[in-house]
Amino acid sequence: MTLCPGGFPIQETQNWQCGFLPGVYQGNYVDTSKRTVEELVENIRNFGLSRPAQRKQLDLLAKLNAAHQSVRPQDAALEARAQSFEMAYRMQLEATDAFDIGRESEKTREMYGDTTLGRQFLIARRLAERGVRFIQLWHGAGQPWDSHDDLEKNHKRLAMEADQPIAALLTDLKRLGMLEETLVIWGGEFGRTPTVELPTPGSNAGKINGRDHNSHGFTMWMAGGGVKPGHVHGESDEFGFKAVKDVVHVHDLHATILRLLGFNHEEFTFRSSGRDFRLTDVHGKIVQSLIA
Repeated sequence: MTLCPGGFPIQETQNWQCGFLPGVYQGNYVDTSKRTVEELVENIRNFGLSRPAQRKQLDLLAKLNAAHQSVRPQDAALEARAQSFEMAYRMQLEATDAFDIGRESEKTREMYGDTTLGRQFLIARRLAERGVRFIQLWHGAGQPWDSHDDLEKNHKRLAMEADQPIAALLTDLKRLGMLEETLVIWGGEFGRTPTVELPTPGSNAGKINGRDHNSHGFTMWMAGGGVKPGHVHGESDEFGFKAVKDVVHVHDLHATILRLLGFNHEEFTFRSSGRDFRLTDVHGKIVQSLIA
C-alpha cells in the first residue's frame, strides 16, 4: 500500500512498481490528503449490488478467469489482472474500517496530530494492524525534500511536519505490542552536499542557499522489527560529504532489510526470463551490527 498526499511523487507509479515480480505485488496508491473514506478509495462502496450478490459475481468471474488462465500459463500480467478483482473486493470489505480514523480515540488522534501527515501515519498503523504487509509513506506530491534552494527553511518546515507523527507511530506500535514485529524504515535515495549549489539555469531559482544531490554520504534509520535500538552505524568525513567508516552500500542495506524480514537474500530467488534472480542480484552483505 502506498500512501502519498496531494498527488504522485516524481516518476509516479515507477516508485512502487514490482520490477520482475508478478504485478500482484505492485503497490496500490492512496491520496491521503483526502479525509473521507469515499474520497480516499474510489468506488469503495457498491450501491448497485449487495455484498452476497457481489460475492457470487466475483466467484463466477474467478471461474471464468481460471479457465482463461489455464490455456495461458505463467502469464504474470494476466494473473495480476485476475487477482486485482479480488483485491478490490477485499478493500471494499475492509478499507472502510481501516481508513476511518474517526474510530480512534480523541487522545490517539491528538497524539498523531490533525494534519495530513498525522492522518496518514495513523492510517498506516491501522493498515498494519489489519495485516497489510508493506506500507510506503511519502511526504507530499513531487519531491518536497529536494531543496536546491531555501534548504534551511524547507527542511525545517518538513521536519516539523513529520516529527510528531513519526514519534506517535513508534509510540503507538510499541503500545500495541506491534513494534517488535514491524520494521520501520525512514530515508530517501540520497542526501545533500555540504556545500551550497551555485545557480544553474533551469535547475534552481538562482539562489545560493540550497544544496545539490549527494549519493556519497547520507543517513537512514530503522526501528523495531529486530533492529538493535540506539545503535549508530558509520561515519562521514569531517565535511559530511562522504561515508568513510563502516560504509553501507545500498545493496548491503537491502540484504540487511531482507534478513530482518526473515529472508536469506543469497537463496531467495525468483525466476524471470529463464534466470533465477536474487532480489539483491549478485550484491549485498548483511550488516550484522544493526541486528539485535
